[in-house]
Formats: sequence, structure tokens, C-alpha cells
Amino acid sequence: MNEPPLLIVKDLCISFFENELEKKIIKSISYQLKPNQITAIVGESGSGKSISSLALMGLLPRRISKITSGLIQFDQTNLAALHSKAFQNIRGKSIAMIFQEPMSSLNPSMQCGQQVFEILKQHTALKVTAIKSEVLSLFEKVKLPDPQRAYNAYPHEISGGQKQRVMIAMAIACKPKLLIADEPTTALDVTVQKDILELLREIKNETQMSILFISHDLSLVAEFADRIMVMYNGEIVEQGTTRTIFKNPSHNYTKALIGARPSTSIRLKRLPTISDFMNDGIDKTIITKSDRTKAHQKLYVKDPILEVTDLEKQYFSKAGWFAKQKPFKAVDKLSFKIYPGETLGLVGESGCGKSTLGNAILQLDKATSGIIRYNGQDITNLNKQDLRQLRKDIQIIFQDPFASLNPRMTVGEAILEPMTVHKIGKDKAVRTSKVFDILLKVGLKKESFSKYPHEFSGGQRQRIGIARTIALQPKLIVCDESVSALDISVQAQVLNLLNDLKDQFGFTYIFISHDLAVVKYMSDQLLVMNQGKIEEIGDADTIYESPEKAYTKKLIHAIPKGL
Repeated sequence: MNEPPLLIVKDLCISFFENELEKKIIKSISYQLKPNQITAIVGESGSGKSISSLALMGLLPRRISKITSGLIQFDQTNLAALHSKAFQNIRGKSIAMIFQEPMSSLNPSMQCGQQVFEILKQHTALKVTAIKSEVLSLFEKVKLPDPQRAYNAYPHEISGGQKQRVMIAMAIACKPKLLIADEPTTALDVTVQKDILELLREIKNETQMSILFISHDLSLVAEFADRIMVMYNGEIVEQGTTRTIFKNPSHNYTKALIGARPSTSIRLKRLPTISDFMNDGIDKTIITKSDRTKAHQKLYVKDPILEVTDLEKQYFSKAGWFAKQKPFKAVDKLSFKIYPGETLGLVGESGCGKSTLGNAILQLDKATSGIIRYNGQDITNLNKQDLRQLRKDIQIIFQDPFASLNPRMTVGEAILEPMTVHKIGKDKAVRTSKVFDILLKVGLKKESFSKYPHEFSGGQRQRIGIARTIALQPKLIVCDESVSALDISVQAQVLNLLNDLKDQFGFTYIFISHDLAVVKYMSDQLLVMNQGKIEEIGDADTIYESPEKAYTKKLIHAIPKGL
């Protein structure tokens, strides 16, 4: 006999209000979720994924938003008609949520164990000692390496993957019937991501709970979900079984989400974007092995632009006030070369030393020992004047463009500032004219010059960050996780832009990322790091096709492949 649905959403409409103007955000969506089922909602930022799930938790922003019509029936209760106080008995107990960013969801001033303790104290009749035992048991269940240490640790004292496990423990503490997971693995390494998804599946099978999994990555959900709903502009444009959606997608938007992610088997010259699919304008040109061989023959006859020899960066840590300091090598005897016009991909799990190496090359964090030569010159002990000139030649594109832009400066001012410092252009008028040209080159309108960072989307802000970087006409650019927070299609646009700029200006890139599919697509040479050392280095395609080291095989095996 068929079980009745646990959740029925029917003709749900949600509006936001500003200055008495109503804007429809969710436009009459309908779906059902059965017990012990994983359903994924996929789509880009702004498609309505998170807003529709917040409505299930009664967490829509007050005063500025409301459910204007429709039904949300959960376990025979209409949630759309409930008052906020009634939600307190449901939230955390019957419906729980894992948020995308655990650091902003966990209380930084409370120990991790205490935060899970509070949930059980509120929703169960367990005594104090029983609650603590239950928390430690939950920490074991979510495979935290040292449950007792995690119980006493504050959020900043554990890794991102461990913080996410604490959030999962908190979410499953009261054995909810429905778990909403909102982009729970976006910021995690591929190996940690795989572990978290396997963990969620194990818990689902054990407790029979349903999971509503929100993501923008179709390849990821293909390996995890039973059913998929595709959201676009506040509507569900397609829904069905995972196999149906992947094998026979009917909507162009679904096809775009599947096609915009870099393939690990073929290398397209340009990644297709949403607009390419919507307008049937996909460039199917492939870069063949012989194309790469010819390009590399030209690259590797030049002298290296950067040469790193026996580089080390050592830190000291201590467990307590009077404990002896322990040395820790974040970068351990690294040696490699980068050639003009090359893209070196740098991959490895969090804590492997990728960003430390990038900071040492940028001279933002001095190496403990070893030599870094830029165009043949040792740059490890430069004076202030020479270091300023180096800052112009070696630039960085950050992971979070919003955090790297001054919110009080217009986009034009933000790009002009470094140009003025480095005396690029004879006067302000010439520099301003150059800024307009650069904005157009990165796909932004001239009007962007007088706007502020908060007026742009994440993808547009990343373009602003790129514009600010290329304004200095650098030779070497470090891209530190510069596309990891972007939607799949926006990521495709930015990767195409980086390749276009490389062809146009002859840039050399160090491309740091935990997304191996993206790194393979972008890279000529690949450097795999593990615990501060080079695990493997060589041609990116060769390493992906036949990795030599077990660690590299593990990373590649963890890449979501889709169906």
C-alpha cells in the first residue's frame, strides 16, 4: 500500500513587500515529498530555492514577506496557517534544517556540545546526564574524530567539515521527520562533501526521515537524490525522478544546469552558459589533445616567470598558556616552475597548504626558508619600494569579492584607487576612461562605475574583483577559490572570462580550488598538495586520466560525476 505524502505543497505563492509594492518571489509551486525520500531542489541563486524552504520552517522575514496563497501540509498540519509560536514545537523537533554556512549558524560564544544540548533540553524530557550522553552519541554518529574534544570546543576551534557535522548532529538530535539541507556541502572539499552526503544517507536509512536537499549543483544531487525539482525565477519548471531529469531533461534551463559544469572527459573551448542554452547558441568547439600539445610546446620553451625552490612555511602552535610551542610546517620543501601564459592548477583538501603557498608567493606572509624567483629575481627579501612594484605585477582574485571590496566606495573608485597608487595613466581622466574599458571587458555596463558593491549579484561582484585586478596590468594572478561560491552558470561565465583575458593580455594564473572538475578544465599543469608537500605534479589531463598516487585517486574519485 502506498504511504501518504509526508509533505504536500500546493499552489504556494510568496510575496515580498517594499514601500507598499508587492513582488512575487514564489509563483504557485506544487510538489509532494514521501517519507524516507530524498528530493532535491536545484536552481541558481535567486530562483526561490531557499525562500520556499524557509516557508516550511516558518522563518520567512517578518513584515516584508508573507505567504499570499497556497497550502503547506506537513504530517496533516497546514503550516501556512500556523502562528510563529506554534512553529516552536515543530522547528527542530519535527522539521530541522542544516544551513549552508555553519559558522554563521553556530553560536561562536557557546561550546559545540552545549549548542546541541540546548536542542535536546528544549524538546525532550531527558535529564542533564542523559542529554550529555546523547550529544556524545550523536557526535559519534556524525563521525566527529574526537567527540569529547568536539563537545568542549568552540566553533572556531574545529574545521569547516567538523562544524558542518556539528550542525547535522543538531539537526538530527530530535529525530525529525523532515530534514531540510540548504547547500550543506558548497564550501567543503570534494572528499569531505562525499563523506557528508554518505552520512546523511546513512542517517536517513536508519531513522526513515525525508530529506529536502537544496543545491545549485546537478552533478552532486544526481548521486544523492531520488527525485529532482528544478526551480527558475520562482517557478518549478521541471520535476521528476533523478534518472528522468538527467537522461531526458525537457526544459532548456535544466539542460543548461547540466551542461554548464566543466566535463572531466572533454574540454570545450568555451563553457556553455544559461543564456547560450536559452538562445540555442552553444559553442561546441573542443580543445583536442593535439591542440594542447601545440600550445604547451610554445609555453615551455620560454624561461619561467616564477620559480619556487625548497619553499617552507612553518608556524608554531601551543595547546595552553604554559605548553611548549610545537612547530607545524604548512608548506614543506616545495619546488616547481610556472611559465608565462600558463595556468597552474593547485588542488588539495583544506589545510593542505594551498592558500599559505599563494600568500608566500604574493609576499603577504613571508616564507620561513627557500627561494621564490620572479622573472629570475629573488623576491623573498625585497625592500618596500621593490615590493610595491611587485604588488603591481603579482595580483590576487579573492574567493569572496564582497569582503574584498570597500562597501563605501563606488565600483569606479575601487578600481581607480590601485591605478592611482601605481601611477597607471597620466591623470584621472585617462584612468577613468581605462576603467570604463575594463568594465566592458569583464561584461559589466558603464553605469556600474557609479554604483556600490551591494547593488550587484555575486557573479557581478566577482567580475568587479577581476576588473580591479586587471586594471594594474599584472603578469601573474593568483585565483584563490575565486569561483567556488558562484552558481554553476555564473561560474561558467567567470571561467570563460578568465580564459578570454588570459588570451588577450597574456596573463599567467595560479588557480587554487577544491573543485577538481574546474581545476582540470582551467589548468595546463596540475600540482596536487597534501599536508604541505607536493603529492603529484604534471600535465592536468595526464594526472586525471592516470593518477599515480593514492591521495590523487581519492580526490578524483570524490568528484560528483552525475549519471
